[in-house]
Amino acid sequence: MGEDSRFHSEQEPNRRFVFLGKAAIYSAGATFMNFFARSNRYLTRGTRLMIHERKLQPNVIIDGPLTACIANLNAKLNEIKHSIPIQNEGLQNLVAGSSVTMEQVLKLAPENWYIEANEAQNLWLIEGVI
Repeated sequence: MGEDSRFHSEQEPNRRFVFLGKAAIYSAGATFMNFFARSNRYLTRGTRLMIHERKLQPNVIIDGPLTACIANLNAKLNEIKHSIPIQNEGLQNLVAGSSVTMEQVLKLAPENWYIEANEAQNLWLIEGVI
């Protein structure tokens, strides 16, 4: 859905696609919001935005032939290594055009960074509060 929004925004410049967040924007909502240009992001009064890192809860079972054990461990490690740049691309899109640096968001995101709507506007993460 996010890529669809971005695609149509780019293909139809005379048509405006706007993100309106209400009450609480967590996880998937914050990820979805990053597909919209900052100038097209709005939150309602009192809305809270929560920005965090992607979460993983893997269970790695080491059982079987030794080479299979190594392959399973490497597969999980590769998943983690390749998920970090994907996560950071989304976070970079979220802070583009704002006063928040990537360094700041990477410092705050692991601890679940909560931002009230007016603060998000003051940080230029959104266009406005309605």
